[in-house]
Formats: sequence, C-alpha cells, structure tokens
Amino acid sequence: MATEQEPTILVVGASGATGRLLVEQLLGRGCRVKAIVRSAERLPEAIRGHDRLAVICASVLDLSDAEMVRHVSGCDAVVSCLGHNLTWKGIFGPPRRLVTEAVRRLCEAVKANGPDKPTRFVLMNTAGNSNRDLCEAVSFGQRCVVGLLRLLLPPHVDNEKAADYLRTQIGRNDEAIEWAAVRPDTLVNEDKVTEYEVHPSPIRSALFDPGKTSRINVAHFMADLVANADTWDKWKGRMPVIYNVAVRD
Repeated sequence: MATEQEPTILVVGASGATGRLLVEQLLGRGCRVKAIVRSAERLPEAIRGHDRLAVICASVLDLSDAEMVRHVSGCDAVVSCLGHNLTWKGIFGPPRRLVTEAVRRLCEAVKANGPDKPTRFVLMNTAGNSNRDLCEAVSFGQRCVVGLLRLLLPPHVDNEKAADYLRTQIGRNDEAIEWAAVRPDTLVNEDKVTEYEVHPSPIRSALFDPGKTSRINVAHFMADLVANADTWDKWKGRMPVIYNVAVRD
C-alpha cells in the first residue's frame, strides 16, 4: 500500500477530456497514477513518460476479472471519468451500461483484494442526475424531461444507475469502499483552475437554468477528494455538485 504522502490512484477514462486533466492534477500533487486507456497516444505528450505514471492500454470492460483485481491492487483510490462519446454510435451503440458496469466491476475488484483500509471511489457523474438519498426538489417540467431522457438517451440512464450502484449496493458503511459521485453542470473548457463552489445539491435547474463547470475545475476537485483527507471526510457518501463561480465585472 502506498504511503499517505504518495498515494496510488487508478483512473479509468484517463484519456477523455476531463480524465487527462485529472491525471495531470494528480501527478502535480505527487500521486502515483495508473491510467487505463485504449491508446497511450491519447494522453498528453507531456505526461506520457512521467516516472509516476503507469499506462495500462485496454478497454476497461474487456479486462478479465483477474486483470481488474490486479490493476486495483495497492491503489488508495479509484476514479472513473468514463462517459459516452457524443456520436450516434457512442450514444446508442453498445455498451449501453459502460459506466455502470465499470463501476460494478471495479468495486468487486476492490473487495476481492480485501484492502486494509477503505479504498476511495470517485465517480464523475452529472448535475442532471438527482441524489435520491436527499429527495432533491425537482420541478414538474424537469421530471417530465428527465423521463423522456431515460427513454431516448441511454447514457442518462447509465449515469443514474452508476450512481445508484454506489448509493444502494455500496452504501455508507461498506468496509472496503468509500465513495463520492461528483456532479458538474454544463461542462466547458478552460485553460486553468478558477474559483469554483461545491454544494450538496443543485442550486439551479440543470435543464432550464444550467450553470457552467470547467473540466479543469472538476479535475481539481476530484484530485482534492482523493488526495486531501479533510475534503474526503466532508464529501464521502455524498453527491457534490460543482459550479464555476461567475466572474463579475
């Protein structure tokens, strides 16, 4: 097991738009990172040869159970930045439960290793998904639209079921896994970390009054969750919502 000063983090979806920023954030904090990617070429050239980065070239759902167990072994935290490509095939093609199945199999692999202390599991989710543990207020209009999204857009259901797996199957008292599901609002690209705020529940409608969240701010917050004990203690077992702070003239 890695020391507290140099934790080891497994990142799946590491070559995605947010995942690669997370890897950079973690390396910058002195963490050791295992990154599962389909191709190492999709990682930023500046970090490919980093001495604290181990690249595992694979599609996460193609890994055998034994391989999954081996890859999570010795990791202090697992972070999923997996998502569906915004193409016809990515939205409607297989695997329709990419995120849910990855979360389930990663959690089973963690449990199979029998860690000495709970492994932190961070899931990148969406502000469009409600935390049903809190009975969050959702307008009638938003409930109607979300109902349509469940019927028409498989990725939305996938995000819901992935978070629900952590809430209901892992829960808050599991001996092997502690978790948090991070819910950004509309994702935008920015070059550097800016001021952001984190709330237990949405403070605006993700459909009718969306906020903005930069991917680099999401990466910064997720890195803080796995590397900072105080941040983790505040948000574990919860589904924090993150927004950029609007710049005022």
